Amino acid sequence: MKYLCLVYLDAAHWNACSDHVCAEYAQQVAESRRLMAAVPLHGTHTATTVRVRNGEVLLFDGPFAETREMLAGFYLVDAKDLNEAIQLAAGIPPAQHGSVEVRPVRELQLAPG
Repeated sequence: MKYLCLVYLDAAHWNACSDHVCAEYAQQVAESRRLMAAVPLHGTHTATTVRVRNGEVLLFDGPFAETREMLAGFYLVDAKDLNEAIQLAAGIPPAQHGSVEVRPVRELQLAPG
């Protein structure tokens, strides 16, 4: 089953883990054939939020919500169950400075066409 591990950090800890440390962990998980993707994000000051209301596209600078911790990146993993996904999330280096939300990936349910 696929799980998305969302990495959240506050501004003070945004660069607490070097790219090298994160890349080493990603390589370890990749070698176990459980890593599908691992991607860091730029800071929230680079974000644009898009909404469509009544056919009109509305753009807003910044993230959707004001929070202390911001989405810093993600790991998409293939784990046998939630417990294994949690173990992988606990190994993500920024988890020592912020939090990692683990959420199962849902497949689209397409109606026969």
